[in-house]
Amino acid sequence: MCALHNRVSQKELKEKLYQETEPRKTISFYRYFPISEPAVFRDNLYRDLVSLNVFGRIYVAHEGINAQISVPGSKFDSFRDYINAHPGLSGTRLNIAIDDDGRSFWVLKIKVRNKIVADGITDPTFDMQNKGKYVNAEQFNKLTDDAQTVVVDMRNHYEYEVGHFANAIEVPSDTFREQLPMSAEMLDGDKEKNIIMYCTGGIRCEKASAYLLHRGFKNVFHLEGGIINYVNNVREKGLPNKFIGKNFVFDDRLGERITDDVIARCHQCGKPADTHTNCKNEACHLLFIQCGECAQKYSGCCSEECYEVYRLPSEQQKARRKGKQNGIMVFNKSRKRMKPDAFK
Repeated sequence: MCALHNRVSQKELKEKLYQETEPRKTISFYRYFPISEPAVFRDNLYRDLVSLNVFGRIYVAHEGINAQISVPGSKFDSFRDYINAHPGLSGTRLNIAIDDDGRSFWVLKIKVRNKIVADGITDPTFDMQNKGKYVNAEQFNKLTDDAQTVVVDMRNHYEYEVGHFANAIEVPSDTFREQLPMSAEMLDGDKEKNIIMYCTGGIRCEKASAYLLHRGFKNVFHLEGGIINYVNNVREKGLPNKFIGKNFVFDDRLGERITDDVIARCHQCGKPADTHTNCKNEACHLLFIQCGECAQKYSGCCSEECYEVYRLPSEQQKARRKGKQNGIMVFNKSRKRMKPDAFK
């Protein structure tokens, strides 16, 4: 009988992944649909995906499913058939990663959540079925040629920082639950214009489009399949690409290169850079942008303080961490916790 949770260490699993010889595909997908018993759905899904040797991170809630996974190439057709055979998931768009080495995940984790996207919405009259209109890549390009169209980025600031659509508006907040009311306030004077919401794979902008309609907006659109699907489409069809820079992704890669433009800067020296990394000091481990020179100078750490700790023997590092919460907060993906002089 299949165990319903992983029982092998993360280190062993990662080593096992790197020993694999079969290529994998990194895939993301989501679907808003009612799940009456998320825990039962979760357990059945775990058994089925383990049998296909799927790795990744999946959230299940009463409102639907949100998944980022990797699938062995030989199992992809079986996986797609499995999804399409499920009553609630049939026809779900599978976004295949753009810049991918197949080593994005090394374990399968499926968790039951209150919502697949934490939104802070408590109004019982809010209805996800009343959402904005999908636009594909060609329609997106045509609509954004019109100066009266407003393009809104519904991702976090550290995602926007390394890449975004030309002329897109950033909603300067730290969480999606903050972004929703903030976006409605920012766009209050544009209720008669065409508004296009976008995000990485479509899940956040789809909910954001429903939220704006709930708040009285009329001409609301959202980019079908998000940035990932857009880029795949423009490449397949030879369309103009309006996305600039790098697409941040929530797996071990931390980014997909879309264009050669580097629009962000190293958080330590200020030179052009768009490589996200986590501080190597285990007592910090915060997300920040680091250029190659600073990565070598600080051994992947975010500051002199973290570098000095990182150089200590592992036992001394553990002793220092004991009883303390992680996070020196020199750099952080939250705008509020960023040092004022982090960007020079």
